[in-house]
Amino acid sequence: MTLEYVTLHEHRIAYRSAGSGPVLVLIHGMAGSSLTWRYVMPALARRFTVVAPDLLGHGASAKPRTEYSVSAHANVVRDLLAALGHTRATLLGQSFGGGVAMQLAYQYPERCERLVLVSSGGLGREVSPLLRGLSVPGAAQVFPLLCSPLHRRLGLRLAGVGTRLGLRAAPVVEEIWRSYATLADADARQAFFRTLGGVIDLDGQSVSATDRLYLASHVPTLIVWGANDRLIPVEHAIAAHGAIAGSRLAVFDDVGHFPQCEAPERLVEALLDFAETTVPAHMSEPDWIRLLQQRTSEDARAPS
Repeated sequence: MTLEYVTLHEHRIAYRSAGSGPVLVLIHGMAGSSLTWRYVMPALARRFTVVAPDLLGHGASAKPRTEYSVSAHANVVRDLLAALGHTRATLLGQSFGGGVAMQLAYQYPERCERLVLVSSGGLGREVSPLLRGLSVPGAAQVFPLLCSPLHRRLGLRLAGVGTRLGLRAAPVVEEIWRSYATLADADARQAFFRTLGGVIDLDGQSVSATDRLYLASHVPTLIVWGANDRLIPVEHAIAAHGAIAGSRLAVFDDVGHFPQCEAPERLVEALLDFAETTVPAHMSEPDWIRLLQQRTSEDARAPS
């Protein structure tokens, strides 16, 4: 799980890589980092060459003043894979990372062998009031008061007291705290709000892949969700499963928004079974063009 670095377009990109075999890319969510995969990466590395980047603006990667759209993130992941010598991979994305994975599969279908969406964004408008609230104009100016160094030191002190008493926060609490703590850094906070603004507004998620999910029917697709997800409702998983012919759906009871932290064994088991019982997609550009043309023709024949 040691961090490594590569420079892309003059920006340092951090990533973790382990294992051997077919390539599996793990894409974290907003305000997260590759460390979110710490509970599943060792087991997955026994079967795959696992590559887990810190998205630009996140974790140990550079945080320039630049574009942080879903497409821009997908391009960086594509370029990282190319720099590492990987041309094709199974793409797994969690939360915002699910949107990045879908965008990468859409923009570069020839690079996607399988698609795994874990508590994914981009599949419906509904999202937690907290995230909608952070999209309010001016939130970026007020937020530093909520994640000041003082609050961060207090949280770390409380965590240290708990450790000395033999107490340990649940993995999901650790994950949420780690994401919150990163936003004490001004550059990370700027990147977070630029990323957030590209996908969420006061009405909810403003970017959706639902009108293009039919394209995923030619790619083995697994959808994993926690039944108790309070950030993005499980109904999005059910609807996406219905829209993607041949997809698989795994809903974990008593799990929230972070299955990789809350139920790592179940996530690994579901992913390994999925990989072992599906054939990797090989979508060429001509195949992709034919698929689009076929759908266009069907839409033209449909009654208005």
